Amino acid sequence: MVCRISELLVDSHWPIVIIGAGQAGLSAAHYLWRDGLVPGKDFIILDAGAGPGGAWRERWDSLTLGSTNHVADLPGFPLGTPDPSVPASSVVSDYYSRFERELELCVVRPAEVVTVKSPTPGSGPLEITADIDGERVHLSSRYLINATGTWTHPYVPFVPGIAEFEGRQLHTANFRNVEDFRGLRTLVIGGGISATQFLLELAKVTETLWATRRPPNFTSREFDGNWGLEVERAVRSRTLAGLAPASVVRTTGLPVRQDFLDGVESGVLVSRGMIDAILPHGVHFPGQSAEEQSTSEGLGPSASDHLALPESWQPFEDERVEEVDVIFWNTGFRAALNHLAPLRLRTPDGGISMETEVAVKDDRRIFLVGYGSASSTVGATRAGRIAARELLKRRARAQHVPGQEKAGVSRP
Repeated sequence: MVCRISELLVDSHWPIVIIGAGQAGLSAAHYLWRDGLVPGKDFIILDAGAGPGGAWRERWDSLTLGSTNHVADLPGFPLGTPDPSVPASSVVSDYYSRFERELELCVVRPAEVVTVKSPTPGSGPLEITADIDGERVHLSSRYLINATGTWTHPYVPFVPGIAEFEGRQLHTANFRNVEDFRGLRTLVIGGGISATQFLLELAKVTETLWATRRPPNFTSREFDGNWGLEVERAVRSRTLAGLAPASVVRTTGLPVRQDFLDGVESGVLVSRGMIDAILPHGVHFPGQSAEEQSTSEGLGPSASDHLALPESWQPFEDERVEEVDVIFWNTGFRAALNHLAPLRLRTPDGGISMETEVAVKDDRRIFLVGYGSASSTVGATRAGRIAARELLKRRARAQHVPGQEKAGVSRP
């Protein structure tokens, strides 16, 4: 069910608030529901989207579940085999909508959480300020499961002159249709799977250039179950150390598949190094030797002392200016955690110290799902289960301590 603002008590207190109704948030909600907690009474979900689907509802129409990683099943609710001709945005939005109805979840949307504060650091109720359907609302909760993912926080690195470019600039999150690029010479920046897929699509309608900071991280590793476990283990290690998550491709690597091999041979998937300045109508490459970087600096299962496809790394040796009409930033995303800034959870290294994969070390009221190793669809489902389990254990222990669960104004 969709909970309307009229059904909420302003300044009300909720035992548990989940922020985000994507894969991780819905998974956490399922395990709370399965343990007997009642949606709309024991917990609510605040979701910024206009409808079900999480970040998937914002994806471009050409992205289907036949051309990208599959979506992991939500717990107890298999997706089945989706039609590969239907946009992933439609498939997943419908799938998540059916899941919400099946569990009769209380999802408040559109609900943009502005801040989460704590009058008493590390204890007591959390104060949540949100814009819900155009109205500023204040709530409080005893526990918080944050499942805001990364899609709403695209990352674009600063390059001198970026504000002076007179052509078009866009990020992966803003892509809609390859026809928008027809006849426009396009520089694609970034070394991840999205960049490689876009380059192959764009090459059908225009001339492209590829810029990356490191040699493309192609890996000859088979992308099997063991590979997936090693990826999550490597990312989890950084997360538990309080380090900021590395770029996805540094750990996963790029598969050496036939369409990519063909792209390298044609020159489309050949990096020319990284730009160091942006001009009104072009970009500047500083020039470098290919031998200056002999590895892709991969992490975990993609770590290697050599390049799997050295022919994909051919930086311009001499400095030069290349005229381009479009700069297409495929430079990834960062965890969307700005609303948690008042809690001062970040370490000097830019990460968040974690006690477990989902539990924040310095604040036992807060759980992060869809963060770090839990940012994949499989990891997000698992993280939701772990967060619910750990939260319920803490809640049960707290209920044996007089006054622990009575802070704030309870729901009737």
